[in-house]
Amino acid sequence: MGVLTRWHGRNSWMFQNEYGGAFSLPSQSSSSSSNLSSPGLLMNPLDLVKLPPVMEATTGNPQIKVGIIDGPVFKGHPDLSTAKLLETDSRAQSSCLQNGSAACQHGTFVAGMLAANQDSASPGICPACTFLVRPIFLESNSQLAEMPSATPGELADEIVACIDAGARVINLSVAIGQPQSKSESKLEAALDYALRRGVLVAAAAGNQGTVGSTSITRHPWVIPVVGCDQTGRPLNESNFSSSIGRQGVSAPGEAVTSLSTDGKTTVSRGTSVSVPFVTGAIALLWSEFPSASASEVKQALMLSNRRRTVVPPLLDAWAAFQFLSSRYPQTMAV
Repeated sequence: MGVLTRWHGRNSWMFQNEYGGAFSLPSQSSSSSSNLSSPGLLMNPLDLVKLPPVMEATTGNPQIKVGIIDGPVFKGHPDLSTAKLLETDSRAQSSCLQNGSAACQHGTFVAGMLAANQDSASPGICPACTFLVRPIFLESNSQLAEMPSATPGELADEIVACIDAGARVINLSVAIGQPQSKSESKLEAALDYALRRGVLVAAAAGNQGTVGSTSITRHPWVIPVVGCDQTGRPLNESNFSSSIGRQGVSAPGEAVTSLSTDGKTTVSRGTSVSVPFVTGAIALLWSEFPSASASEVKQALMLSNRRRTVVPPLLDAWAAFQFLSSRYPQTMAV
């Protein structure tokens, strides 16, 4: 049965499937690994995708529910003291039982990027929104033998559960590792359900450094997210494809700071940490323009000039905001 990758951090970790096969994520050093080596202007991750003016306009709306399908979250972190993290039924607890587990570390990092207090070193992109924490990865103390994983079918169940619980946007900082037709058909059906219900899905392109798509990233409703460095150049380890270039965006995937499970902050990289920038932008846009349809919000994110390439354009949150404000001027904050 197929498994899903869930950690796009700085180590190369091996995952085992039920048939004894394995796959690994590429090792990532602390130095830049962009496709282009010429120096450029290094920018703050938020500034790179023009999120600050949108974050000044709104911090989010509690009525906008954001689904986080990832690992459990260390809710005792002081920078999550005001976060609206809802407990939901899931195969795993939403709170960490083992703070040192890879699942807890990853889930806490991703949640912190979206929900951390405004005075945190973490981006805290849309802290006033409500977050549906749906852990899909079970915790383990092992660093290799029993790394957290989940099947495409289990991911499909969590997507449907998030939608039924009222999520408007779902963050998938995961990627398919081993395809399996039956489970992937169920996953495609769950993504079709998101389309019918008008729930946007932002998903990691993956970090295998390959050209090719998966049932997630090639689904026409999904917004695939490629990681870029601090100059906006795509990271070597990101996956690319024609569908990713056509319907996705790039977002910061290098030197991103968020919450750690020791109550402090840490820095990570990869497409997993790129996705929350897109998810957060969507949540803010819907918070400010609640009458906008899902198609309109998605259209706003796709305004950048698109060439026939496997590399998607950089997210421009402020351009998306201005696009929607021209359509819904009466709903703008004053």
